[in-house]
Amino acid sequence: MASKDPIPFKDLLCEQQFRTLATLLKSINTDIDEKVFLSTVLDGLDDLTLMQRVRRTSDAIALATKDYDSALLLLVDAAPRLSKGFMSFIAPDYVGQYGRHDFERSMAALKFFTPFGTSEFAVREFLRDDTPRALDIMKAWSLDCHAAVRRLASEGSRPRLPWSFRLAEIEASPELAAPILENLHNDPSLYVRRSVANHLNDVTKSHPDWVLDRVAQWDSNNPQTRWIIRQALRTLIKQGNNKALAIMGADAVPEITAHEFSISPGQLSLGDSITLSADLSSTSTDTQKLIIDYRLHYVRQNGTTSSKVFKLKELILAPGERIRFSRKQQIRDFTTRKHYPGKHQVELIMNGEVVASAFFELRC
Repeated sequence: MASKDPIPFKDLLCEQQFRTLATLLKSINTDIDEKVFLSTVLDGLDDLTLMQRVRRTSDAIALATKDYDSALLLLVDAAPRLSKGFMSFIAPDYVGQYGRHDFERSMAALKFFTPFGTSEFAVREFLRDDTPRALDIMKAWSLDCHAAVRRLASEGSRPRLPWSFRLAEIEASPELAAPILENLHNDPSLYVRRSVANHLNDVTKSHPDWVLDRVAQWDSNNPQTRWIIRQALRTLIKQGNNKALAIMGADAVPEITAHEFSISPGQLSLGDSITLSADLSSTSTDTQKLIIDYRLHYVRQNGTTSSKVFKLKELILAPGERIRFSRKQQIRDFTTRKHYPGKHQVELIMNGEVVASAFFELRC
């Protein structure tokens, strides 16, 4: 049976959902102009991206309601009834676009909306308008009893949040958001810890030493804190940063013998998978902490290469111990990467050191 074509990403918000939303809003507030709402939100819908559809809906709400006060009351009532997913982006987006004149009330609304989806994009409008004022409120959020609110404090203040604009002030001075991160650096919620790690990983792109100095002061014996540190330093570790490796206890040059590092099959077509296999043994008289990655050198259209490092595993290797492991990876095109035929090198990396390499031939 032939597989169905995937639904276009933008159609995660489709016409039927907007008609259902219009009915819901009208049931809550009969004063809303349902005709204006639908004509606005559905005009040229097919040509709009997903996030453009969210923004168009905010504009439609503004046109179909009397004022910000009435629209906000409407959305507060509607939010618990909306489906999860991208429909839940609409109420925060409306506040981010139309509520910045009422700073305190709008920030409180974003806190209310975030457990139903997320307010991480909308809150950045307030951070951009008045960074100190917004951060002061978000610092209080970082102590909230609800994980979604604590996570909003960290995620919303990320310097380089995907799908959003950069926060120039925080990107230039990461210490501005440091009190939030300090409050969350051993948070019991994985949802929150993942955000803290991603926030710190953002900062490593422009201020690596700031991140390294800060996490070095944290109690890495705490498993929750150690998880954040490991994830926060992932980019620096892939780059072989010695200080990051030292913080993770993997700064020693690996003492190992590579009995085998191979890739199979040696020749493949786009869409096939490769299997990386390694057989290693310790030559050290001491126990070794190893962080193992591999670097794949992709052939470009012009014959040069670009590389990407993939995480493989972390392990403790006893003196004289021998291990074998493998990893499977499909070679296929993505929107962010197109493959070209040629000889692709793969390097096995331990504690930032290349210990072995192998090749495969891609036929496109």
